Amino acid sequence: MAKTPNPCIDVCKYKRAGHCIGCAMTKAQKSLFKSLKKDSHRAAFVQMLEHQQNEMGKYKGWRIAYAKKCAKKGIEYPFA
Repeated sequence: MAKTPNPCIDVCKYKRAGHCIGCAMTKAQKSLFKSLKKDSHRAAFVQMLEHQQNEMGKYKGWRIAYAKKCAKKGIEYPFA
């Protein structure tokens, strides 16, 4: 079974108080995600990130890009 993909969508510009303008992760969060081995932990992290994006606003494009990334890897988008 494939793992939940990294929520990074390859924008990587930290202009919103240390948060990436593409995915809303901080550099520390990106490192944390890479260290997660269990898929359940990775999926929970993505859920947390979606809540963070909703609170911050201006991340609607991320859902589309991440859904495409999931589809490319053959994984159903977990939060439709």
